[in-house]
Amino acid sequence: MRILLLSACLLAAGPAFADDDASACAEGITMIRDALALNPPEAAVPKLKKALRVAEREQKEGEFDECLDAVADARKVLGLSLIH
Repeated sequence: MRILLLSACLLAAGPAFADDDASACAEGITMIRDALALNPPEAAVPKLKKALRVAEREQKEGEFDECLDAVADARKVLGLSLIH
């Protein structure tokens, strides 16, 4: 019985998690664009451009978890915390 209740709760929460990921993805893409606009060190530019390209592609495909992976890669390049 508990398993059924837990399953029902998780299914109901699924769309909410997807919305959160979509929002975090969009915010991450904006963060990467802003970082590129601030003229980061030369070594970081190709990595940030790749992360931006991947994040934008995954956002279009609706693969928000993979978008967030690309955003995390950009944060590592920038030396930022992975907490968003």
